[in-house]
Amino acid sequence: MRIKAIILDLDNTLLDFLKMKRICCDAAIDAMIRAGLKMGKRQAITELDKIYKFNIEDGQIFQKFLLKVKKKIDYRILCCGINAYRRARFTSQRPYPYVKSTLKALKKRGYKLAILSDAPKLKAFLRLTAMDLQDYFDVIVTFDDTKARKPSRRAFSCVLEKLNVKPAECLMVGDWVERDILGAKKAGMMSCFAKYGSRSSKSDADFEIEDFRDLLKIV
Repeated sequence: MRIKAIILDLDNTLLDFLKMKRICCDAAIDAMIRAGLKMGKRQAITELDKIYKFNIEDGQIFQKFLLKVKKKIDYRILCCGINAYRRARFTSQRPYPYVKSTLKALKKRGYKLAILSDAPKLKAFLRLTAMDLQDYFDVIVTFDDTKARKPSRRAFSCVLEKLNVKPAECLMVGDWVERDILGAKKAGMMSCFAKYGSRSSKSDADFEIEDFRDLLKIV
C-alpha cells in the first residue's frame, strides 16, 4: 500500500533536543552561580540532572533544584537562572540540517505530514514556532491531546484519526526505538529510525536514516 502520510517525532528527530537542553541548563547554572549560588558548576549540573531524570519537561525544575541544594527558593537566584535558560533556548532551538528543505519537498510531493510528540502542547508548539516549522504540518498531536505517551496505542490512534488514513498508509519517523519504532509497529505502521538523533545502535525499523533528507530516498 502506498504511503500517504509521514508522522514525525519532534525531539531528537527534527531538532537536537538534548543538545539544546544542555546549552540551556549550562547557561542557567552559570547565571545562578553569578547571582550567588554557592556551588561548583559540575556539582550543580549533576544535581540538576538527577531531578530532570524523572521528568525532562518539568516546568518547576529550578525551584526543585534550589529546594534540594539550598533548602529554600532564593527568587533572585531563581529568576536569574530562568531568564538565562530562556535566552539560551531562544538561540539554541534550531532544526537539524535539511529539515526545512525536506519538509517542503515532501509537501510538494503531496504527503500529509504530522507531529506525534510526548511533549506538552505548549512546549511542542513553542519549539515548532521557534524553528518556524509549524505550518508544514497538517496535524500536531501532543501528550495533552491523548494523555498517553508512545508507544501507547491511544497516541497512534489519535494521529491516525486526525489524518484520516490507515496504519499501513503511514510512515512513522523517530529516534526512540522503544516508543517511536515499536509503537509504530504495534499500530501497523511502517517505521523509520532517525539514527542521527539516537543513542541506540539497533532499531529493527523498516528503514534507517543517517540524515533527515534521506527521507526523500525512502518515499
